[in-house]
Formats: sequence, C-alpha cells, structure tokens
Amino acid sequence: MNAFSRRGACPALSKPMQTGDGLLVRLNPVAGGLSPKSLIGLCESALLHGNGIMEVTARGSLQIRGLTAESARLLAGEVDALGIAVRTGVPVETGPLAGIDPQEVADPGPLAESVRVAADEAGLAQRLGPKVSVVVDGGGQLTMDAVTADVRLIAVRTGAGVLWAVSVAGDKQSAMPLAAVDEDAARDIAVAALRMVAEKDREAHARDLSERQLASLASWHSVTPPSVLPDISPTRGEIGSSADGLFSAFSPHASTSAIGETGRASTISPLVGQMSGRTEGGAKERLPLTHSVRSPVGVFELATAGVALGIGLPFGSMPAQKFIDLAQRALAFGATEIRLAPGRAILFLGLSRSACPPLQHRATTLGFVTTPADPRTRIAACPGTPACASGHIATRDIAETIASETADILDASLTLHISGCAKGCAHPGKAALTLVGGENGAGLVVDATAKALPAGYRPGYDAARGIGGVAAAIRKERLRGETSAACLARLGAAGIAEAYRQE
Repeated sequence: MNAFSRRGACPALSKPMQTGDGLLVRLNPVAGGLSPKSLIGLCESALLHGNGIMEVTARGSLQIRGLTAESARLLAGEVDALGIAVRTGVPVETGPLAGIDPQEVADPGPLAESVRVAADEAGLAQRLGPKVSVVVDGGGQLTMDAVTADVRLIAVRTGAGVLWAVSVAGDKQSAMPLAAVDEDAARDIAVAALRMVAEKDREAHARDLSERQLASLASWHSVTPPSVLPDISPTRGEIGSSADGLFSAFSPHASTSAIGETGRASTISPLVGQMSGRTEGGAKERLPLTHSVRSPVGVFELATAGVALGIGLPFGSMPAQKFIDLAQRALAFGATEIRLAPGRAILFLGLSRSACPPLQHRATTLGFVTTPADPRTRIAACPGTPACASGHIATRDIAETIASETADILDASLTLHISGCAKGCAHPGKAALTLVGGENGAGLVVDATAKALPAGYRPGYDAARGIGGVAAAIRKERLRGETSAACLARLGAAGIAEAYRQE
C-alpha cells in the first residue's frame, strides 16, 4: 500500500489514502461546481467502485470512500470520462458563491487563479505539505471565515477601490494580520509566504514562520505590520485610505496603504457585528465563529438567474443513492449547477424561488439537513463502526440519538465530536465535548481533541445516555441567558465527567 498517500495527507483523486474502510479519494472541481448530470454520474461510480458513501467535508471537498486499489483507478478513469476536471497543486480555495454573489466585495476568482499559477510556476506543490492552503475570500453571503488556511486574502472596500487584507495561519479570528494591498501585491505576498514555509520542510505551516519572517512579509511592499486590525464584519467593512504612493519592493505597480501608521493610515470601520477583541499587544479573545458565520443551509440570492438552495449532509455523509435522488429532483426543477460548500453542504444553483420548498421537502424526506437549526449541524461524527475498521463505537447511530434527544442543549456555542477512535478524523481540533471510542468503551474528553485523555468512560452502546446525563446537568445548572458552553465551563471537567458516568 505504499503507493497510496499516508494518513494525514490530502487524499487526492490520483493519490487515494488508506483508511479503516478502504481507500478514500477527495476531489474539488476546477470549475467550482458540477452539473447535476455529472454529480449523478459520479455517484453512480461511487456505488459501483466504492462502498456507496459520499461525503462533503468541513472545507467543502467531495469524498468517496471504500475503494480498492483497482476500483480507485477505475473511478479516476470515469471521472475523466465525465469531463470533471479536478483541482491539483497548492489548494487555493474560494467561497462557494464566488463570482456569482451580488453581495461580495470582489470576485476572488482572478486572484485565486493568479496565486495558483504563481505557486505552480515556483514548483511549490512538490515542496509543501499537502495540507498547506490559501483562502481567497471575496466576502458576501457565504464567507470563508471559519476555514483555516496558511494564507488568507480577504477583499475589503477602500476609498480608492478594493484592497486585499493579507493574514496568515488561522481562520478569520485567529489569523495574524499583515497588510492591506492591491491584487498583485496580495499574490506576491501569498507566494512569498508559501516559499518561506516550503524552505522549512514538508511538515511546516505558516504558523511555524518566525517573527522576523512575518515582519518581512508585512513590509514586502513597504507596509508596516498593523498592531490593531479589526475583523471585518460578515458583510465586510470599508477601509478609508489616504495613501496614494506606489511601492516597488517586489511589484513595481503595487499600490498599498499602511495600516496603523500615522500620516498614511488606513482605518477599518466594521459596518455590522463586533470587533475581534484583538489588542495592541496581539492578545485576543476568541469568540465562537458560529455566532457570525452564516450557515450554508438556506436560500441565497445570485447575481445570475435564479437562486441557490443550500442543503446540508448530516455529519457530512450520505448514501450515494440519496445524492442521486436529490440531484435528479433538482435537475427536474431547473438546477443548472451544484457546488460544494464549507460546512458539509451542497448548493443547487439556478433554481426559481418557487422550486425551493418542494426540493427542500424532498431533501428532508431523504434525511438531508434543510434548516440551520438542525441539531445535527452541531455534531461532527466520523463513519465509526461498522463502516470503518478503525472505529470502536457506532458514531453515527450515537449522533442521531443525541441529536433527537438532547437538541435543546446543542446551541451555537457548543460543538460535540463523536470519534470512532483517537485519530479524530471528523474534527481534528478541540471540541467542547468529544466522545472517543477505545478499548475501554466510549471515553468523554472535555474541551480538547480526540487524542486527549478521557475524563470518564461508559460502554460504547450506552454513550448517548451518558451525554443525556450531561444534558440534564446543563438544564439544571444553566443560568438565564447562559450558553451551553458557558455552563459547561462552570461545571468543570470533573462535574461533566460525573454527569456522564451516572447511571
């Protein structure tokens, strides 16, 4: 199996990854979306060559599971025959409505393509780790705020036009801001940052860059690193700029404005929402992104004909046959394109408003997520047993039970992760509560990743009842107006573990 990528890599179509239920491939269409007929054909290939499970990841990638070495090759051939061009090279990601969102500040497509081309010409794909990525966000209804990246390029309006706010190593709230520059300069800084990461090793990320390197990037075009850079609101803010000079340290036509400087300062005034909490010293209060990021589930206006309807996948996974059924129905209602969206969702484009309710009804009948309030959107769950040989607990069954019995405590402040083993594939980061399968049953991890030591255990088949005990404790102890996460913080790990273990 050494022909296949290692665990932890990105399982591209040409490099499937070995998992507990066979080989896994991940693909992103170059065009941004698929025609309904192409998605139907892809699902039919997944049924024929894999285990019939289709997934959309938290970053908006499509995954096909349960492949063998031979069937993975056959699948790749059928993808080519369907005319689906898949993205290769350094991942440069844009929002799911890029270029067709009437509310976006700027179309991120041209800048994203120029970054891809420059990174390819520099040979960076072979030198960077597979998870090193760039986000180019034009703003609008569905932003990339919750998606982490090594380099972030965010469109902001200024008195002189659009600039791109450059930051590194994180999502909207955690990334380190560097500068606000024009499109050419944004490309140059992004590629320079990728070069610096590549010079370290293939395990490196932008978070590993030194303060000197970050300062160098911020001053690449004679821009002083900002000491205070407020987050832009979900609809984006405006930067008023008085800068009119040209800077030619790297690109002779890079027009930039220094942020935080006197005499040539740019000020960012959020129009909606609150400031990020960043202080002059760089310390930062991290607020839940779920409070400001719009769900991809719902109806969205388009700059082109029709509207987009967002439908979610429960826990990011659905049988391919249900995908086929929904895509066929969408095609009958006039859908022209299907795009993948961060947040484990799919968008049907080109629909009339009158077509949305019946398509939503059909999706609900099939088991898809059709409302942002669905409690399943608060739960991340891997395939678990019996789908994955590495799993120790039936994660999806447990998740469905918890979602139906404890929906009232699954508010926007809380993320529940249910992992079949300690790898934590479905949610590598920290979660408020994590159920992790192991030799001792289902362990409960509090405010940490699946790799952490559980605070308590109970039999795997009884894990949902344990979370029911935690939910009962929240209902009893929660103060008026208090979130579930805040209540859990007051209860503490010991109190939560005791509630989980109670019979």
